[in-house]
Amino acid sequence: MHVPNIVQLRAGGTSVVVELAEPVPRVLHWGADLGELSDDARAALRLTAEPAVLNSAPDVPRHLSIWPTEAEGWSGTPAHEGHLDGTATAPRPRLTDARHRSLPDGGAELVMTLADDISDVDIVVGYRLGASGVLAVDAAVTRRAAALSEGRYQLGGVSTLLPLPRRADEILDFTGKWCRERAPQRRPLAFGGHVREVRRGKPGHDSPYLMVAGVPGFGFRYGEVWGVHVAWSGNQRYLVERLPEGAGVHAAVLGGGELLKPGEIALSPGETYRTPVCYFAWSDAGLDGLADRFHDMLRARSAHPSGPRPLTLNTWEAVYFDHDLDRLTALADRAAEIGVERLVLDDGWFRGRRDDTAGLGDWFVDEKVWPHGLTPLVDHVHGLGIQFGLWFEPEMINLESRVAREHPDWILGPSAGLGSPSRHQYVLNLADERAWSYVLERVDAIVGRYAIDYVKWDHNRDLHEAVFRDATGADRPAVHAQTVALYRLLDALKERHPALEIESCAGGGGRVDLGILARTDRVWASDCNDPVERQAIQLWTGQLLPPELVGAHVGPAEAHTTLRVTADSFRLITALFGHAGIEADLTQCSPEDLERLAAWAALYREFRPLLHHGRVVRADTGDDATILHGVVARDRTSALYCWARLATSPAAQSGRVRLPGLDAAGDYRVRVRTDVGHPSAHHAAPPAWVAQATDEWTALPGAVLSRTGVPMPTLNPEQAMLIEVRAVTTGPV
Repeated sequence: MHVPNIVQLRAGGTSVVVELAEPVPRVLHWGADLGELSDDARAALRLTAEPAVLNSAPDVPRHLSIWPTEAEGWSGTPAHEGHLDGTATAPRPRLTDARHRSLPDGGAELVMTLADDISDVDIVVGYRLGASGVLAVDAAVTRRAAALSEGRYQLGGVSTLLPLPRRADEILDFTGKWCRERAPQRRPLAFGGHVREVRRGKPGHDSPYLMVAGVPGFGFRYGEVWGVHVAWSGNQRYLVERLPEGAGVHAAVLGGGELLKPGEIALSPGETYRTPVCYFAWSDAGLDGLADRFHDMLRARSAHPSGPRPLTLNTWEAVYFDHDLDRLTALADRAAEIGVERLVLDDGWFRGRRDDTAGLGDWFVDEKVWPHGLTPLVDHVHGLGIQFGLWFEPEMINLESRVAREHPDWILGPSAGLGSPSRHQYVLNLADERAWSYVLERVDAIVGRYAIDYVKWDHNRDLHEAVFRDATGADRPAVHAQTVALYRLLDALKERHPALEIESCAGGGGRVDLGILARTDRVWASDCNDPVERQAIQLWTGQLLPPELVGAHVGPAEAHTTLRVTADSFRLITALFGHAGIEADLTQCSPEDLERLAAWAALYREFRPLLHHGRVVRADTGDDATILHGVVARDRTSALYCWARLATSPAAQSGRVRLPGLDAAGDYRVRVRTDVGHPSAHHAAPPAWVAQATDEWTALPGAVLSRTGVPMPTLNPEQAMLIEVRAVTTGPV
């Protein structure tokens, strides 16, 4: 039989099947690729999408549509909420148009238009399944120009929702705090909603980051999982929701969107609200399979960094606010000697900025500290063949600044008066066109005058009481407008300086999302360079982002955020697996320290083609005190792994640990890289293969490495070991 109203999107081993049903389309399948569906298969999917009619329930089967509302018997979170002065609160959308097309990357797109005559809005929902198998979903809600009702439509919220099967019975998301970002948390999926709302004006250090539902016990390398990321840099909402009656024939829904404050979006006739993109991905190969899809999607972007990621020295932990030309040129000289390729001058270069209580907003070089401007330092750095970067915090303002004194109305805050500062600062209202233009002009002028290669763009406080006063003097919520203005500001700066790279930093890793990364070139994962914390932070940041987008710097022996003292080799190995850099005063380093840093810099240059293009893999060790992670070349001919121990374990032996991602049918050679030093161990002698591979290449078949596994040395806490693997077919070593 012919079923013309069922559309299949196929790409990257994933299928999304949508029935263009009346009144609203519904998703029949999201998950494993079903192959090219025959007419019989399409009819079967539609037939089996009809659930039972329950007792004490609507007298027709409940369906879960792409835009669920109470009109279809859905008692969970609706796709959208709103009202017209307290009326038109029960929307009844209906399908009016659908367009399906293939995409140049091999994916496909389905765009569906819905009309809601109750609230006089039209809704356009887009599904784009890219070659990576990631489904991008967004929507536009437009108040009709010829609206039948007067007044503004108060949009309360829009959520993008996709169905989950019954077997998705466990959920994973993230929390955290400053210097401990992206800490995972897991729990069974119970009835009701698991809802994470972000009200910080940015994703925050406790960002949900990625919400994953999967089969019980899913791990890095096994289990079927479904995940969603909200690509938005303002307030957010994530949810997994299960009702006793299910969701049509499905068990639950997964989704999210922007968290709107009351009154934040009020649509006059002809006005449109556009949702953030929500990225959905499915994998039957555990969390690594999910990460593969997101990494492939990001690396396929035209604006994705394509060249070698420069080894970076950031000056913050070297000099803090003590800016002195001689000291900084000496630091640059040391940096050049060990192979640094980019130097970033951090906070403290602009007017009145001798500590963090003053100066924010006055984006002029401080003539007292820099009587000849930044030119002497910039020229010296560029003369060494090193790129020059500069720190800004353009969205913030100190009251002790000229711009705050001259333009107090540019500060976000209620008419009743400003609340408490945070880190001595307030928020500049970028939605005010005057403030926006001022910031763009000042950043553009500095970048242009000094030929700045790189901007570290910071954001060091939450947006509490983020309101602005409108023309009538009334307070209006401002987070949405602030986020849109930020995006527009970054876009304008990039348009004026196409080669400029920008890092998203927000007190460390407080703004890590794909909305900001559509306009920036990397994120600062955390202000914490303590390798014990960093191993976990980088491991889980990699669930969404590939290593080349994640700043990973080595600091001094004593971490300035935790005061923990760790071994050089542990710090250096940890910082290798990302966009590597240094946070230390090289002028205070001993010759031995500099020699070790130079060896590490050479190691980074050797392996960054692999680290920044290969597939990230992580092992399920069964021991929270140990971590095995690595990067494997796409053709599986080479790999680099890190075996790290964070603490002691009850067991004295690791047992056989599998090196994931290799070809089980291949032949390999293995060696332990000790370029940055030998780890200390808690045993009399290492496993035999480790002892041999420390001195020479050791032949081990892929079946042993990837399926049987190899015993690992029992390292002391806060130690790490590098394992290099090469296929024998790559020729003599």
